[in-house]
Amino acid sequence: MVWSVAGVLIAAYLLGSIPNAVWIGKRFYGIDVREHGSRNAGATNTLRVLGKRAGIAVFILDFLKGFIAVMLSAVVGIEAGSPQMFNLKFALAAAAVLGHIFPVFAGFKGGKGVATMAGAVMGVYPPAVLLCLATFLVVFLIWRYVSLASMVAGVALPVYTVFVFGQRYVPLIVFCCAVSVLLLITHRKNIRRLVAGQEPKMYFSRKNTGE
Repeated sequence: MVWSVAGVLIAAYLLGSIPNAVWIGKRFYGIDVREHGSRNAGATNTLRVLGKRAGIAVFILDFLKGFIAVMLSAVVGIEAGSPQMFNLKFALAAAAVLGHIFPVFAGFKGGKGVATMAGAVMGVYPPAVLLCLATFLVVFLIWRYVSLASMVAGVALPVYTVFVFGQRYVPLIVFCCAVSVLLLITHRKNIRRLVAGQEPKMYFSRKNTGE
C-alpha cells in the first residue's frame, strides 16, 4: 500500500503540472500567456489575454485535474470514509495544487491554483465548495475583482465547513484553513494592488486590460 500511495501522490502532482493555460495559448493562439498580462498561467490571465473561450476552457480543465487527482484515492484500496481515506485525499489535493503552482512540464512557472484547488476541494468536501462558488459569484458580480472573489470564497471555506455544515473533524478543518491561507499567499500581489486601487476589474462585455 505504501508504494500505491506514493504512486498516486506522484500521479496527482504530474496531473496538476499539466499547464493547460500554456499549451492552449501556444497551440491555438501562438501566445505564451506567461509573457502577457499578469504573466500568470491560470484561467483569469488566459481570459484576459486570449478571451472567454480560452479562459473558460482553461478553468474547466484546471478544475478537472484537481478533482481527478483527488479521485485517484479510489485506486489505493483504503476503506472509503475512513480517516486514512480523508488524509490521502488531503495529500492528493495538496500534490495537485503544488503541481499547478510549480509545474514540472512548464519550467515550474504555473498559476495561483484557484481552479485546481476548487476542483480538489470538490473531491474532498463538495457541499462547502458549492457555497464557496456561490460566494465567488456574488463577490465578483458586485465588485468585478476575480482576485477578491477568490480570496473571499477561500476564506469562507472553513467558515462554511464548521458553522454551516457543523463539521468537527479536525483534519478537515485544518485542510480548509490551509486552503484559505494558501489562497491569500498566492494572491499577495493582488492584495497590494487592491489596497493601492490598482487591481484591474474583469468584464466580459469588452476587452480586459491590465495585470
